[in-house]
Amino acid sequence: MRVYFAPCGVGLGHAGRSIPLAKRLVDEGNEVLFSTYDDAVSFVRHEGFPVVRAPRIGFVVKPDGSVDFRATTANPGPFATFTILRQISAEITYMKAFRPDVVLSDTRASSVLAARLLGIPRLVMLNQYFVIIPRRRRFLRLARFADAGILTIIGRIWTMGSEILIPDLPEPYTISAGNLRIPQRRHRKVRLIGPILPVHPESLPDKERLRAKLGCEGEAPLIFAPISGSVREKAYFSGILQRLMKTLPGRYRAVMTLGYPGTAKSAKHGNLTVLNWVPNRYEFLKACDLVVSRSGHGTLLQSLCYGKPLLLVPTPRHTEQLNNAARAVKLGVAQMIEQENLTHETLTQSLDEMTTNDEYTRRAETIQRHVSRSDAIETAVQALEKTARTG
Repeated sequence: MRVYFAPCGVGLGHAGRSIPLAKRLVDEGNEVLFSTYDDAVSFVRHEGFPVVRAPRIGFVVKPDGSVDFRATTANPGPFATFTILRQISAEITYMKAFRPDVVLSDTRASSVLAARLLGIPRLVMLNQYFVIIPRRRRFLRLARFADAGILTIIGRIWTMGSEILIPDLPEPYTISAGNLRIPQRRHRKVRLIGPILPVHPESLPDKERLRAKLGCEGEAPLIFAPISGSVREKAYFSGILQRLMKTLPGRYRAVMTLGYPGTAKSAKHGNLTVLNWVPNRYEFLKACDLVVSRSGHGTLLQSLCYGKPLLLVPTPRHTEQLNNAARAVKLGVAQMIEQENLTHETLTQSLDEMTTNDEYTRRAETIQRHVSRSDAIETAVQALEKTARTG
């Protein structure tokens, strides 16, 4: 079977959940090809998979990670005709050359349309059913109008796949619930498959042995801060967080990973260790006591699958992340600090409260038990095989 993976290239999260599926398929003797753009290209290449570069498509962001509404609407944005046609054309060229039996599009409408035009069976994976333009008071009417149009167009494109796979927690713990307002008439194509987790916690050594291996021995609470997002956003957020975590009280230890694949540089600042990249992030997840991060879907799910509570700092005016963070707070497994309110005092206060209140960890471990027996990778692979056979 030949499988064409087309994940969104903004950040590493979309490619990150396609890669475990690709590894399983290759191990079983199948052939894969990735098509993506921006940050995800080097990540996929670093993981050892063939990849072609598609024309970039996405929002323009400011240094703080928030969407630059003016630049996005002034320049070719995610739904500008010229940009989307360029990407569809590139996808058609790549698919014709590779001749896949099935296409898996992760949040990329162009790949679904290209596969539809070529008559190739296709699946869709996503955790946000439609894009919501960030709300600015002066653009509120335009945003509401655009939302309605985008919902209609994108909803129709997603249903061009034989199924829509949602890699999220089962109800009532679904993190992306606020981003999945799917019309009832389209529910027949939607399947919640559970989180895609390539390394399960029970397959790793216990917490104490992992801490010894990672050089994090001791009784002090261990904070893990995996930085995610686009390159520009990661640089801004990691700068803020490093400055604050360097001055954490001595009762804490912290490890931050900057999310740059293939670079092994590290630095130590008191109780804070900063690593450019960790190939063993799941060891740190099991070894830590609490995660400090953005509220991206992938990081949030992985942390909860390991039973870890989170202190979340959503990207400013990023609707999906704000919804994810609000959901995690409602579930009692997280606290949220808005970026503009992130200071030494607010960070330390939240860490103190969350590491001394066992309820956060208890609720996270309850969710962990609910997903411990699920195998979303196997479910997704079976869906790909079925789609390739039956179209």
